[in-house]
Amino acid sequence: MKSHAPARSRWRRLGVATSAALLIAGLAGCASVNVAAKPAPTFAPQKQDSKSTITVWADATRVPAIQAYEKAHPEAKVNLVTFSTSGTVFQTKINLFDKTGSGWPDVVFDSHLTDLDWAATGKTPFAAPLNVEVKGVGEQVFPAPKFKDFAKGALDPCTIDGTVYCVRNDLAQNVFWYNRDLMDQFGYKIPTTWEEFENLGSKLTKEHPGYVLGSVGDALQAQVFFWGAKCPINTLTGNKFSADTSSPECLKMAKIIDNMVANGSLTTDALLGNTYPGKYGTKTLGLVGPAWFGQYIFSKVLQVPAGKVAAAAPLHWAGGAPATGSVGGGVWYISSHSTNLKAASALVNWVTTDTGIQSIASTYPAYVPAAKAWLDNPKNTSYFANDVGPVFEKAAGQVWNGWSSTSRADPSNNWASFVIPQVIQGKSVVDTLPAWQDQILNLAKSVGYDVSEKSK
Repeated sequence: MKSHAPARSRWRRLGVATSAALLIAGLAGCASVNVAAKPAPTFAPQKQDSKSTITVWADATRVPAIQAYEKAHPEAKVNLVTFSTSGTVFQTKINLFDKTGSGWPDVVFDSHLTDLDWAATGKTPFAAPLNVEVKGVGEQVFPAPKFKDFAKGALDPCTIDGTVYCVRNDLAQNVFWYNRDLMDQFGYKIPTTWEEFENLGSKLTKEHPGYVLGSVGDALQAQVFFWGAKCPINTLTGNKFSADTSSPECLKMAKIIDNMVANGSLTTDALLGNTYPGKYGTKTLGLVGPAWFGQYIFSKVLQVPAGKVAAAAPLHWAGGAPATGSVGGGVWYISSHSTNLKAASALVNWVTTDTGIQSIASTYPAYVPAAKAWLDNPKNTSYFANDVGPVFEKAAGQVWNGWSSTSRADPSNNWASFVIPQVIQGKSVVDTLPAWQDQILNLAKSVGYDVSEKSK
């Protein structure tokens, strides 16, 4: 960790595979919870000092926003520390401070939604409850009116039993991306359902061999395909975890993947690996992926020129309600140990809801007014071949709440390392489902979740 490190472009100094891997860490992939339900007891903070300096931990991508806050608020006293959000760095350091009884930062940006599991629990949780009254102050840590203007479901990954413990920075709702030039050239219709997606793949490989509709080779594809299919294999309620790969939604999606891998319209080459860009960069007709895929994956990794890539509504089952998955999205925590909650809250409020700073953010904001400002900035949308605004806005509220984005037993952990190797060796996804479920449930048990018998 180092203080005031410059924010450099990761794309200039890294190869394609490494860049993409770091991008996921920097941008990162929900049990539905009512923010107003079951409020926690009044929060009793540390003795407050409104003149004290606040320490802010943020990754390099967020450094410009913090620096902009300091410039806009010269009276603010901020000690900015850049740190890597990869792995367990955040938790490891907080655990150390818990043991020594000092050193906690006041504010932390975190790209791992799964950290809520430990940050908001325990004898003395690190995360301060944001929507409950502060003892002796008579108001919440975070401004109550602001919560209502976050996108539907955006705060679910920050919420436990109605208490909000973090503020969502950005969203990563999945949509259907496609190369408009190729779609027009081939005379194809944009798919709206998973069934149409499969049919398009069959037609594509017969009429245009070598062209694909994306990959199943990355860990994130579990969130793309199975979350989007409403497959109940990552359900977390309190400490109770369940997974059922035998559900109709799971089986239908597994069959679609098997059929499309067999005909070549889906590849097992990892989208974020070394081979995909060279083999399929110009031959990707379309793919399902998060909102940040457009200007990052298509532009930076696949190097598709501007004006060709368009976004369409996320795919859903024919006859079913629209639903999608999500890959990423970061959050801000305010420490329960902070001695200047007012200053910490002011900073988090500004970086997440200020339309000016969010309009130039690298990813789609979670705060609706800021998201509109982001879409109005040509720098964020000029790359695309269509108006992505309506698609992004609608998909933001369609993320399926049957998949927990905070679960530490996320099926993505085993998709690329367990399922895909077997598929490459010739085994079907359908046949692998029972063993994948065992892997998921074993992971759930290992991290301390209560795995119900019916899930076995």
